[in-house]
Amino acid sequence: MALAPAPIATDGPWNEEGMVPLDTARSPSASYSMTAAYWALFVIVLATFVTFFEQVVFAMLAERIKADFGLSDSQLGFLAGPASIICYLFVGIPLARLADIFPRKYVLAGGVAALGVITSMGGIAQNFGQFVGTRVFLAAGGSAHAPSSYSLLADAFPPAVLTRAFALLQFGFIGGTTLGPAIGGMLIAMVAGWAPTQHGGLTILGWQWLMIWLGLPALMVSLLFLTIKEPPRQAPAAGAMPPPSGGSIGRHVLTFTGLDAARAIHAKRRVYYPLFAGLALSAVEVFGLQFWRVPFMIRTYGWNEAQIGAVMGTMTLVASLLGLLLGGIFVEWLAKRHADANVRAAAIFFGCVTICAILAPLMPNGYASLGVASVGAMFGIAGAVPQNAAIQRVAPNAMRGQVTAIYLFMFTFFGAMGSFLVGLVQDYIVGDPRQLWKTLLLTASVLLPIATFCMTRAIRPYREEVERLAAEAA
Repeated sequence: MALAPAPIATDGPWNEEGMVPLDTARSPSASYSMTAAYWALFVIVLATFVTFFEQVVFAMLAERIKADFGLSDSQLGFLAGPASIICYLFVGIPLARLADIFPRKYVLAGGVAALGVITSMGGIAQNFGQFVGTRVFLAAGGSAHAPSSYSLLADAFPPAVLTRAFALLQFGFIGGTTLGPAIGGMLIAMVAGWAPTQHGGLTILGWQWLMIWLGLPALMVSLLFLTIKEPPRQAPAAGAMPPPSGGSIGRHVLTFTGLDAARAIHAKRRVYYPLFAGLALSAVEVFGLQFWRVPFMIRTYGWNEAQIGAVMGTMTLVASLLGLLLGGIFVEWLAKRHADANVRAAAIFFGCVTICAILAPLMPNGYASLGVASVGAMFGIAGAVPQNAAIQRVAPNAMRGQVTAIYLFMFTFFGAMGSFLVGLVQDYIVGDPRQLWKTLLLTASVLLPIATFCMTRAIRPYREEVERLAAEAA
């Protein structure tokens, strides 16, 4: 049985399918105010903050998790990465399909609520297998967040200010990755001396209480999503490949697997494939480095979590704010000269990130290493906004949620593999736990130059696609 689109009001300029006609698709409906758009953006930023805050604090617990559960570096990397995407492999794309056919605020609310519950469950895990189980289902709760958020924002904001909305969205990432180290470091120091407690036959370690507490804010944010006003969906552009509106049950099941979105991507493979490849390779390094930075600082420079959090949080905050400013100014400057400004800017910033990632492990002290890493984070933030906006610019409206989900799946999947890959290289190639810096240097030197090359390969086909869409609209 086909799933019908969610009912909408009929007093606006929408057609009966709930989409804005082509002649009005360039700007939001008059009944959907910018106040509603910015409130939706604010709640999405909060949810993004909660997600990244949890990830950062979990990474800061890495050495304690390794010691208390008796893990090797490769097991620790598996826990941080592949364990969190096993479920995503099976449910990520189908859940993203919900963003294309149901009100996205409900999809977002359910996903954030699940994220909170599963995070708290990690606080009562009694062994490595149970801990892996919680991380496996963690991605299920968050798999529809980015596709639903991006799809909602693309319909809530007119194209002229959409890039600004994506720039503001980065504050969720910035807040999570800057307050995460600072607050997380203090909380870890606070619970470091706590003795294990017994509750209902469960032994809860001091640091596990942090996992329990981290799940509570997500539940509160999920309620805020219910206050969002759902924007009307824009109609697909002429010639776009829509998802099937008829057919058998089996055909609709295939739609939920992302088949139609995959076909749309393959049809524009010269545009999408280099973007996907560059994103995937960079994600391996960026996520791997992000998770292993705290163990690297502890093993290489002898710092503790509180020291790392205080310094890294401040540096990351400054770098992230500068990155947003740099990215916005640079992309606007490029846009006056090049139709491919989004991808061109991303490629340039990729190159800068590569240099910083290679230099950071070679620094003579912890402050210099974190300083160089922060400069790399600045370039990474600067490149994230045009990179995300580039996909939204060319993705078919009727299946934007799933196209975005596949794009972000590359980032999530290969990013999760990053922590595992670093652990494998550390255990089986480098060997000495004290030589973690060699592992980080090796992976950065191999992966990021290839990622930068892939991104440069996307510039020309992206420009041609943007010019084609502009001509079609005219």
